[in-house]
Amino acid sequence: MTAADVQALLPLLILAGAAILAMLAIAFRRRHALAAAIALAGLAAAFASLWIAAARAPHPVPPLLIIDRYAIFYIGMILAASAAFVLLAYDYFSKCEGDHEEIYVLMLTATLGASVLVSSSHLVSLFLGLELLSVPLYGMIAYLHTRPLPVEAGLKYLVLAALSASFLLFGIALLYDARGTMDFSRLVAAGLPAAGFDRRLVLSGVALIVTGLGFKLAVVPFHLWTPDVYEGAPTPVTAYIATVSKGAIVGLLLRYFHGPVLAAAPVFLLLSGVAVASMIAGNLLALFQQNVKRILAYSSIAHLGYVLVALVAGGDLGAAAVTFYLAAYFVTTLGAFGVVGILSEGEKEPATIAAYRGLFWRRPVLAGILTAMLLSLAGIPLTAGFIGKFYIVAAGASAAAWALVLALAVTSAVGLYYYLRVVVALYARTERAAPIAPAEPLPAAPVGPLPASPTPPPPATPAPPLPAAPVGPVPAALLAALTFLLIWFGVFPGPILGPIRSAVAGLATAQAAGTANSLAKGGNDPLAAR
Repeated sequence: MTAADVQALLPLLILAGAAILAMLAIAFRRRHALAAAIALAGLAAAFASLWIAAARAPHPVPPLLIIDRYAIFYIGMILAASAAFVLLAYDYFSKCEGDHEEIYVLMLTATLGASVLVSSSHLVSLFLGLELLSVPLYGMIAYLHTRPLPVEAGLKYLVLAALSASFLLFGIALLYDARGTMDFSRLVAAGLPAAGFDRRLVLSGVALIVTGLGFKLAVVPFHLWTPDVYEGAPTPVTAYIATVSKGAIVGLLLRYFHGPVLAAAPVFLLLSGVAVASMIAGNLLALFQQNVKRILAYSSIAHLGYVLVALVAGGDLGAAAVTFYLAAYFVTTLGAFGVVGILSEGEKEPATIAAYRGLFWRRPVLAGILTAMLLSLAGIPLTAGFIGKFYIVAAGASAAAWALVLALAVTSAVGLYYYLRVVVALYARTERAAPIAPAEPLPAAPVGPLPASPTPPPPATPAPPLPAAPVGPVPAALLAALTFLLIWFGVFPGPILGPIRSAVAGLATAQAAGTANSLAKGGNDPLAAR
């Protein structure tokens, strides 16, 4: 490696160093605040180093990685979401039993894997980054191992993640057999063959890779693990899965399927079918849920379907729409799960919609923030979610993908119902015992024993209130910042659209340039020799 390579990879190196430093600090002294501070400092240092790496962009590190403006932008989003996780996790796990320090080591390792994914230029780095992201998630999901639900959720995710890895590896093997290379740019430049056995190998390999990544994205028909894992995992970990984990996979798909690969009819039909099925199934299944985390789980399936609409649309407009929607989804999801996490108190976690009934009359600020997040997920104007959906519709219309646009519009209307169910519950007044009316005078009765009066019914029991513990200054500041970003992106999205357009502008040619630079430096694919 040269000095330029080290400069380009500085954010990844800092993340790896922070994970090691946190692990050593835990070995010497267990202190929750110290572990969280190291993790937050490491994320901040990695974020600051993005400007140093940007000075070298685009810079390929052959044969596995390429650090360009696209990778830097996505790494920045991943680091920001991970920092939000640290702030939420510190408050959440402080109320829970057991030791809490290792969660930050696992998070830093998973964040490193997500950063490797979005900067991958080779199928080997894709698999390494995916496993570096997935393996820590097993422990993060089941971190509260004394409770049954987290252990069950972690086991389900472990089994399905192992299954998806086998699909992914088989698809990589088929592509390598057909093309003799695992380099993205060479695979894209080769395109799909016209006919013959080679075509069947390539199409089968692409289908298996999409299947493996579909498990991580939780799109239909690979979505069955989502509600159980979302419900069972600790709330900050659920937010991390919904943002960092899925965002890294979307960034990888956008890089890989941007351009000639997506133009192939079989790939286009495959992703279009998955998008429509995800939008329909995600919204319809959410209608029947009473658990708020399961509602958000099925909602995430639908939102990934929306993202696939822009991905299928292709072009710079489609890539920009995917990236903006993902940024808006990060803000909204972190805010929604942040409120749920703050309302949790140890083993007591508000699960059902009934638990949120009348929250506005006890915690008006938290109810207002949760309302804003839900309205953004529903795509109501003046929120980031509305601009994101508008951008996706524009991308679909520009590509004449009218069937996908129609499916998005209809399913979004369906989704309004279950979001508004939660919103209505937030502002409903809790039931109270009715006052006892004064007894009316009894009519004159004949002399004799009076009949026994019936036993009056017990008074109505009011709904159990949510925990009323004060919100700490750190999570309060985080929720305030997320709410500000939610409204800012919805009213004045220009400042973030500029960097997004700049990041995706050279996406179609970045890998070709990366291949030329790699060959010039003698970075031939070591696995391409046959």
